[in-house]
Amino acid sequence: MSENRDDWKALLTDLDDRRGRGAAMGGPAKVDKYRSTGRRDARDRVRSVVDSGTFTELGQLAGEVPADAFIAGSGVIDGRPVLVGAEDFTVAGGSIGLAAAAKRARLAGLAKQERVPLIMMLEGAGHRATNALQPHPPSPNDLQLHAELSGLVPTVAIVTGPSAGHGALTAPLSDFVVMVAGHGALFTAGPPLVAASTGEQIDKNSLGGPKVAVDTSGVAHNVASTDSAALALARRYLSYFPTNAWGLPPHAGPAEGNCDVDERSLDNLLDLIPPNAKRPYDMVAALELLVDADTLLEIQPTHATSIITALGRIGGHAVAIVANQPKVLAGSIDVGAANKAARFIEMVGAFHLPVIFLADNPGVMAGSASERAGILRAGSRMFAAQHRLQVPKFHVTVRKAFGFGSSVMGMNPYDNQTLNLAFPGVTLGGIPAEVGGRTARDDDRTRRELVDNEASGPWRAAGMLTYDDVIDPRELRNALLAGLRVAGGRRTGAVEPIRHTGYIV
Repeated sequence: MSENRDDWKALLTDLDDRRGRGAAMGGPAKVDKYRSTGRRDARDRVRSVVDSGTFTELGQLAGEVPADAFIAGSGVIDGRPVLVGAEDFTVAGGSIGLAAAAKRARLAGLAKQERVPLIMMLEGAGHRATNALQPHPPSPNDLQLHAELSGLVPTVAIVTGPSAGHGALTAPLSDFVVMVAGHGALFTAGPPLVAASTGEQIDKNSLGGPKVAVDTSGVAHNVASTDSAALALARRYLSYFPTNAWGLPPHAGPAEGNCDVDERSLDNLLDLIPPNAKRPYDMVAALELLVDADTLLEIQPTHATSIITALGRIGGHAVAIVANQPKVLAGSIDVGAANKAARFIEMVGAFHLPVIFLADNPGVMAGSASERAGILRAGSRMFAAQHRLQVPKFHVTVRKAFGFGSSVMGMNPYDNQTLNLAFPGVTLGGIPAEVGGRTARDDDRTRRELVDNEASGPWRAAGMLTYDDVIDPRELRNALLAGLRVAGGRRTGAVEPIRHTGYIV
């Protein structure tokens, strides 16, 4: 027995030495310098994003530099399995070597094979230049596999530093992208290559920092103030989703510590929402009242702000919310808002979240600038996305909904709504009555009738069952809870990934 142990000793010592080199990152000096900026290093991040003590590494021994600058493995978040990968900036600038490329593909392949979420942390320069000096056979790359994960498992990208090229492309292929303020940046090529190829002198933040990638382009979704906040946001985001598209979203009831899941009257909505449709208010404040306490999570809160896309819980049920924001452009839907909403609708529908539409808009944005930007195509994409939903769908007209602005918000009758509601006093129409009457050159009497009809509220529409009911605003939460109960039968059977034919315009 002792002879066997002696034979093992040398092998295990060699293994420990190799593991130590694989875990060394860029060495103490580089790691300490990195940490001195107030950031977590890559290994700390992967250990911290999962439940304590659950991270198991794969591919630690791969490559000629520690972990080949990419730390990968599995763990558990809230008791559910996940896969995690992180670019290590302290090793070769986080660049992607051949071994790291293989690990990235292995990680994405495992996510598909085992049907578990994937979190990627990005901070690197893309493919390593020296790869060109090492002959290697062609093989699948992780971006191909990331594209295949769409709609099958939730995917999250956390941009912890500058990310360029191949690595940066992971972000737009992910469902949810978080950037760390002051450090995160996304671009096809970094400032040096931009200067060499175009002559433009620009710094990383101006090229692809949060104000560009989150606020303007919408390539990324949310900004977190620190690494720790970004990791917490990724965990929170995943809590609304099933592990994969073969399952249903988890229900968070009192057993999980959330006691604010019961029916209640939303009395404060009467103070918040003015009946006069020309007066603005903050729809986010209304949503905070509607959902279970502390469960509202806005997605892309600073991009295309005339529309709100959010996750939340009502009675413990995970739901997705699409709502017009009357304090921005009166809630009009411009190209950015339509594209933002369409992508969100497609994503949450893929993972079986019920979708609630709260309409309060004067229509899709009119005007020459909007037409040149392609509002008809963007609006049609949003319309097609909501029409294709195969999950419980709820529509509420809050104050106003005109023309195509009502259709893209899920109002059309016989469009698979579980529930179609309105508040008293809403104004409806193809276009505002006064404008419509003048455009059609109607006589004065007809114009007055059109205006009176527009101002008459939802009663005619309710009388024809365009709406299932007209409710007191204070009843909104309870009405939606009742609708979720009606739709509860969908939770009793097996579910599968959503498959579509044709294409979204």
